[in-house]
Amino acid sequence: METRSKQNTDNSLPLGGRGVLAGIVGGAGYTGGEMLRILINHPDVEIAFVHSASSAGKYVYEVHTDLFGDTDLKFAAELAYNIDVLFLCVGHGDAKKFLDANPIPDHIKIIDLSQDFRLSQNAKHKAKSFVYGLPELNREAIKQANNVANPGCFATCLQLGLLPLADKGLIKNEVHITATTGSTGAGRSLSETTHFTWRNDNLSVYKAFEHQHLNEVAQSLNQLQPGFSPPSEGRGIINFIPYRGDFTRGIIASVYTDSDLTEAEALRLYQHYYASHPFTHVTHHDIDLKQVVNTNKCFIQVKKHGNKLLIVSVIDNLLKGASGQAVQNMNLMFGLDEKAGLRLKATGF
Repeated sequence: METRSKQNTDNSLPLGGRGVLAGIVGGAGYTGGEMLRILINHPDVEIAFVHSASSAGKYVYEVHTDLFGDTDLKFAAELAYNIDVLFLCVGHGDAKKFLDANPIPDHIKIIDLSQDFRLSQNAKHKAKSFVYGLPELNREAIKQANNVANPGCFATCLQLGLLPLADKGLIKNEVHITATTGSTGAGRSLSETTHFTWRNDNLSVYKAFEHQHLNEVAQSLNQLQPGFSPPSEGRGIINFIPYRGDFTRGIIASVYTDSDLTEAEALRLYQHYYASHPFTHVTHHDIDLKQVVNTNKCFIQVKKHGNKLLIVSVIDNLLKGASGQAVQNMNLMFGLDEKAGLRLKATGF
């Protein structure tokens, strides 16, 4: 059975010239598929194996049909340990179960895309510790990390909209957020609210004020602005209304709060905070989802309306909100160009 996606002989590559050897667990799902699409074309990575219990023995292109002609990889039923990094593209709760059943040697770096290790109280699993993998917050810690917990999609979009304010201690009033996500945010398994006939031409609210990603957001804001009130304390400083959208991928979030900053001051604050981060871009012009869908970018618009500061944040939930950010973290962990493999084309029309 073929296990490598490509052979790379570039002597400039890390790890002795052979590139980073990657394994993927959960390769049949949405995030696993996006991981494959990125890594197959990554200049510094070879895919050693892609594991899937449900699709073992099948060619990858039999599940991810757009990859026909790009790879002859087959899904494996067993793991291999001659790798440098392991991506866990599994469901929430399943990463812990996987690591319990499959102890991973310490020489293998782990990037987990589930929510199992994102919160500080859950960031340790036996002898392994996980760093929260939001590069715009924890870049230096990620560079030194052996294990990374990749942020959630809503959490990424919302945090990128708020981090510059928290960095200067400027979140002093309630924050109001409305955000809409595409159907891929619910995963590949069908449910009533992901079925085409329900989702098409439809819009609905879910988990109002109680979305699980709020805990990630509060944790990160507290890191920059100590004393920030988390949602669990019931003070309602973040009021978050998530929507299910009738589109496939992307998240658009509108965030507003009272602020004494002028629009020019707020714009400078955001542009300065993100100046060294290659995927987050700030503007006062209107933005939309098509600018970022199929990319690892986040676009942020900053506007002032009276005493309200409005921040609009847009990302692709499967890339900057999942697999793209995981590869960005891998690049940092292995000392690669942070943008390697992630120069992706947006859907212009």
